[in-house]
Amino acid sequence: MDKFDTGIYMDKLQYKIYHENKTHTPDDFPYNTYLCSIPLDFQSVNLHWHDEVEIIVIKKGIGIVSVDLTTYSVSAGDIIFVLPGQLHSISQKDNEIMEYENILFKSSLLKSSGYDLCNDKFIQPLFSGSLHICPVINNQTPYYPPVITAINEIDHLCDLRPYAYQLSVKAHLFQILYTLVSNCGQNKIKPINQKSLQKIKTILSYIADNFQENIAIEDIANYCFYSKSYFMKFFKETMGVSFIQYLNDYRLEIAAELLTTTTDTILDIAIATGFNNISYFNRCFKKKYGVSPRKYRC
Repeated sequence: MDKFDTGIYMDKLQYKIYHENKTHTPDDFPYNTYLCSIPLDFQSVNLHWHDEVEIIVIKKGIGIVSVDLTTYSVSAGDIIFVLPGQLHSISQKDNEIMEYENILFKSSLLKSSGYDLCNDKFIQPLFSGSLHICPVINNQTPYYPPVITAINEIDHLCDLRPYAYQLSVKAHLFQILYTLVSNCGQNKIKPINQKSLQKIKTILSYIADNFQENIAIEDIANYCFYSKSYFMKFFKETMGVSFIQYLNDYRLEIAAELLTTTTDTILDIAIATGFNNISYFNRCFKKKYGVSPRKYRC
């Protein structure tokens, strides 16, 4: 059976969540904020990257946040900074519910036209990774108070939206960046190997484009110009799981979404997400979610 004729063929761009190209912010003032809850809104936010700056503020509960393949346990009050292009994900910890605020803005919001000393000397080095900061700050971090105060002030402004509030939002964002840049030496972290990071992005994009197909390890290894053995070792050491496990988890997350949002048969969903063997699909699904696809749908 041709899966493209089943009626459930998904536009691959819908699930190409690794490099997000969708617009998160308005064009006239590229700043946005919204509240989320895991797992009430969604099970997890898969590994991805985008061009905006993202600030994640944990409001309630505990969870897991990964930034550039380093995993952090976070709890209420913690602030996570995700710079443009950084790989990041959000997931549950110990079946706990976590509520958090997502703040997204484009770096262009803070740049003047023409030569801009502040942008060239401080902001771009921070956003490009030349200045290294610890992504997570909490109430034990010396410079936590001015950062959380500025974020709370921005939230208040965006709730009320008084005339010219945008000016004050920008002022507080500059204050946050000043705090980060002026303290970047206090929380040094070992930067990830950029070549490895780019290679992982290549692999993740390949998965997003081809997850419906039969992806052989030899194919993805050749795509990366690696031998099969080196590819498997590189992926496991970098991602912490085998390539097959990661690929299956990615497919299963899409399948779980389709089970709850469509009326398509379990067989069609299995085929549409790259599982050509229904028994194998059922085993993998139950291992990941603890129930069969049929019970999950109920």
